[in-house]
Amino acid sequence: MSAILIVEQVLNGLQVGIMLFLTAAGLTLIFGVMGLINLAHGSLYMIGAFAAAAVAGATGSFLLALVAALAAAAVAGAVVEMVVIRRLYASDHLDQVLATFALILIFSEGTRWVFGSFPMYLEIPEYLSGPVTLPGGIQYPLYRLMLICVGLAVALGLWFLIERTRIGIQIRAGENDREMIAALGVDISRLYTLVFALGAALAGLAGALVGAIQSVQVGMGEPVLILAFVIIVIGGIGSIRGAFIGALLVGLTDTLGGIFLPAMFKLFMAPASATSVGSSLASMAIYILMSLVLVWKPTGLFGVRG
Repeated sequence: MSAILIVEQVLNGLQVGIMLFLTAAGLTLIFGVMGLINLAHGSLYMIGAFAAAAVAGATGSFLLALVAALAAAAVAGAVVEMVVIRRLYASDHLDQVLATFALILIFSEGTRWVFGSFPMYLEIPEYLSGPVTLPGGIQYPLYRLMLICVGLAVALGLWFLIERTRIGIQIRAGENDREMIAALGVDISRLYTLVFALGAALAGLAGALVGAIQSVQVGMGEPVLILAFVIIVIGGIGSIRGAFIGALLVGLTDTLGGIFLPAMFKLFMAPASATSVGSSLASMAIYILMSLVLVWKPTGLFGVRG
């Protein structure tokens, strides 16, 4: 196995992890501030992808498609929070799970009604297509490299928002004592709507960016939602830093496991059996990682809730 292949797979793992972070960050932000389990978060990822594909198809502009994805997901998130989620804050988690699961069905059928059942495709713009030469002569797709850079920029911007701005102070205070900040004059309903819309926008952006390297179809958000929950458990509920580290660990484990585990088993088994066993273990690797983290630290790597 060449060093170039290893570097390429590491970059692929980083790209996957950073895109997962955009979804997981919004989800952990919502749970951390509101204490809400939102199973419909993957549907907001799907809405962003469909909005981007539709706008790109109509205008031919990839940048307008990204703006549309952000706007559509944020608006959908704000409407859902005001119409449905706001009535669930005092409910137990089972009610929240049932209500947000119903939202998954509504969004899925609504999307199928508007866009149809067939997949849509979001083309990579010409100025981002093709490979770029990295140090060492490594050829790597420019678009995937752009995804890494955009994801890192968004992560940095989110850190700045949470740690260095007034609204970030309110968000962190709402995480610790929502009754107190409400007593101090902060409009808690508006803060919740803003946080939910921000989390939805991050998911929609991830859906649009990933939609250019895979088909855009109904139900595409559910597998991402599962991985986002795994990331939150690994990183720690309520921790943006934990979501970032957890997403990178999941992305690298999933990508590198699919390469190294089958190759490792080929040393001891027949190639066909080794590929089968290695691939099966690779698909389980992220869940094994989650279990090991929980055994070592039950609250996750940077958990702020017991």
